[in-house]
Amino acid sequence: MDVTNYIAWSLAALHVALQIFFIIRALLRPHREPASRLAWVVAIAVAPVVGILAYVFFGETNIGRRRIARMRAALRRLPSLAEISGADEHESEASVPEPYAPLFRVGQSISFYPPVGGNRAQLMADTDAAIDAIVADIDAATNHVHVLFYIWLADNNGLKVIDALKRAARRGVVCRVMVDDLGSRALIRSDYWKGMAAAGVRLARALPIGNPLSRPLKGRIDMRNHRKIVVIDNRVTYCGSQNCADAAFAVKAKYAPWVDIMMRFEGPIVRQNQHLFASDWMGHVNEDLSALLHVQPTSVGPGFPAQVIGTGATVRYSAMPEMFVAMMSAARRELVITTPYYVPDEPIQAALCASARRGVETRVVFPQRNDSWIVAAASRSYYQELLEAGVHIHEYVGGLLHAKSLTVDGELTLIGSANMDRRSFELNSENNILFWDPPLTAEVRARQQHYIDASVPVDKHMVLRWSGGKRLWNNVIAMFGPVL
Repeated sequence: MDVTNYIAWSLAALHVALQIFFIIRALLRPHREPASRLAWVVAIAVAPVVGILAYVFFGETNIGRRRIARMRAALRRLPSLAEISGADEHESEASVPEPYAPLFRVGQSISFYPPVGGNRAQLMADTDAAIDAIVADIDAATNHVHVLFYIWLADNNGLKVIDALKRAARRGVVCRVMVDDLGSRALIRSDYWKGMAAAGVRLARALPIGNPLSRPLKGRIDMRNHRKIVVIDNRVTYCGSQNCADAAFAVKAKYAPWVDIMMRFEGPIVRQNQHLFASDWMGHVNEDLSALLHVQPTSVGPGFPAQVIGTGATVRYSAMPEMFVAMMSAARRELVITTPYYVPDEPIQAALCASARRGVETRVVFPQRNDSWIVAAASRSYYQELLEAGVHIHEYVGGLLHAKSLTVDGELTLIGSANMDRRSFELNSENNILFWDPPLTAEVRARQQHYIDASVPVDKHMVLRWSGGKRLWNNVIAMFGPVL
């Protein structure tokens, strides 16, 4: 055998060995649906070069051993949740009606925050109102301001918050700002980022990317911190779907306005969001925030029970889908969901269909125009099954509906950053708040109705009129949902 043939046979053998290695790795990877295993095996077998490269960069949900170790170490350094709950905060499940108590137990099993009573909240009117309220609270801060956003733009609203933070830092308030290194990359590279640092604002980048070519050795590049958290003086916290930006959302202006939902909370729930922020901060910055968690939050008197649900790389697999399924299964009269991205796993699709089939008025609201063509196609592949089960589907036409909300029977609400897609289930760090309060849930439900009224209803006849090519396209894209 000459040298040329030897090299050719050696390369062919290496090629086959790599295929077998990555196919076995895909098959042995824990916490993976059979559909996902099959999709990866097909990709690696049919298009080995592309398939192997895709698997190296995106095949495993891993942010890197060092990062995981550091985040878990940060959690160990923080006081236990039993220590920070306090016996005087009415935080027992007794304040939650029995039909909903199991839902709070599911939430507690995820990130170990118990339901705490004595909270109150205000639903923000719109994106600008939420930013104005955040700025007002920052201007009133006397001790500290903590801010974490996935996307922060240097637009009108983004600069309002930056200016407020600089004012607060200059008067001696400790301001800590964390943004996702990918989602807020434009801000990080701008003079505004440097300006905050010069004013004394303490800055951190969540999940820094570094050299993209070295990412496979350190974890997936697309595992991101998608949280939106604001905590001020252990007194006020914000939670919802909104990034720090204008509704015009300049980076994707053609889909504008981006329609979000945001709430301002006071009471013991503030300290749970503080704990979640502290775990992120200490996982990236060598600064211990434990002392802040021993400070009693400002009492607001009688109020509703609530619970923070934080998911991410340090939390058990399938946490967020379990929460969604539990809430869908608990609905007795009505279930209303708004989400911009719907790429469900099988249990969520089945739970949503089962809700309608048992007589629950089940409605979901999606944006008609989605900023992700992949998600738009995948979402619509599920429409026919949902409609046949009796689910009412509405497509919002007034912009990109980015609000993530779920109400059950007009009494219980889940609000936050998590979408009903596989990124939120398996890749992103997310934060949500679950609360039982019929009057406040009625406000959220009214907001959901506003979205429904500004939507086009989708029925079975519309879906059946789609061309065979469109249905084929949607189903092919959805087939690869487990590997996206």
